[in-house]
Amino acid sequence: MIRHRLIHLIEEHSDELANELLSRARESTHLTSFLSKVPPDELRQRVYEIYRHLGQWLLRRTEADIEEHYCAVGARRCRQGVALSELIWAILLTKENLWAFLNRESWPGFEVEVLAEHEMLRTIDHFFNRAIYFAAIGFEQAAIAEPHASIGVAARR
Repeated sequence: MIRHRLIHLIEEHSDELANELLSRARESTHLTSFLSKVPPDELRQRVYEIYRHLGQWLLRRTEADIEEHYCAVGARRCRQGVALSELIWAILLTKENLWAFLNRESWPGFEVEVLAEHEMLRTIDHFFNRAIYFAAIGFEQAAIAEPHASIGVAARR
């Protein structure tokens, strides 16, 4: 039942997690153009939804659901002119933010290292790895369909 307890903890603190992610994003040197092209409220709302509904994403949603959602995210970021590397960094930062939270919120007998012995680590990594992959696919498809939308890619080179 540690899995359900962790999911509940994350979902209950989704607002705090979203605010922390926004602060981390603002401090990141890898998201400079991302933050100028994606409104902060939009970024905050998207990560809030991930954290708030993490249980659904991990336990009920299929790979097809993740593909549909993150292909749309990738396409949207491409149309906004965000560099693919910054899109990927934002997703990685979302995962790192979650691990930092779990490390901070540990209770006696629970440390992040304990997660490695449980399916939770694998499940969370699986979700975020798929999110990155499908976001990149959506981005690439949008760049092909709308070549002018991928200006952010050329700007990073």
